[in-house]
Amino acid sequence: MTTTADHAAAPLAGPVPRTSTLRLVRSELRWVLRRPRTLVALGLLLLVPVAMGVTLVLSSTPAGGSGRGGPPLLGAVIGNGLVLPIAALSITMMLLMPLVVSMSAADALAGEAAHGTLRGLLLAPVGRVRLVLVKAVGVLTVAALAAGAVAVGGWVTGVALIGGDGLVTLSGTTLPLGTATLRVALAAAWVAAQMAAVGAVALAVSAATDHPLVVMAAIMAGLILFTVLGGLSALDWLHPVLLTDGWLSLADMLRDPLPTDNLVTGLLRAGCYALIGLSLAIARTTTREG
Repeated sequence: MTTTADHAAAPLAGPVPRTSTLRLVRSELRWVLRRPRTLVALGLLLLVPVAMGVTLVLSSTPAGGSGRGGPPLLGAVIGNGLVLPIAALSITMMLLMPLVVSMSAADALAGEAAHGTLRGLLLAPVGRVRLVLVKAVGVLTVAALAAGAVAVGGWVTGVALIGGDGLVTLSGTTLPLGTATLRVALAAAWVAAQMAAVGAVALAVSAATDHPLVVMAAIMAGLILFTVLGGLSALDWLHPVLLTDGWLSLADMLRDPLPTDNLVTGLLRAGCYALIGLSLAIARTTTREG
């Protein structure tokens, strides 16, 4: 009897099996992509370039001109449909896209804490660093999908409603459809990298609070502050460290040849913000009481 009982209890005394990282990532992505508000937010982003294209077509004059007073980049869309996705990316990345990404980051940790499920995750045999990295993958996925939704919606709308024989660049040259599509894809990838940086900072804030709304408010307030500071010429010395400083350089995607200096600088700046934000999120989560 004793020997049998000992053998029966032996497996219980062994180490607790660790869940594979791939399984955790799949579970996180299922949870993120099945969340109704994430799907609604991505759907609304997809509709932005569609609404822009329809508005530009309806507001154009019979002679092919457009109403005056709009942003210069939007004026370039008339008769040049492949400009639409880049114009839509440049507009949505200022407010709507960061809002969607920060919402995802807020749900990742602060939302779990608010619902009481974060404690169970911290006590699970997962590892807190791995937990934060898995959450970061979910936020990065939302950032990539957000940029992709705007780019795809803009490309389809631009080609279908506005048309044009390729992409007429701001430099006066014309790029064929394949090269123009590649430019749109590069623009979407660049914007996704900027949104990944926003998501990493939002994840750090999310790790420090139990209230998701605080995360979104902090990120929106920070971006507005950065934009205001970026407009003050007296603070030129501060501009290189502001995440939003290089966002207007997205318009360089419409030049030929493609100038890369500002775009690469923006990527490096976004990488620094992403690294700092992710490090802070890991540091806060690893020291958090279970």
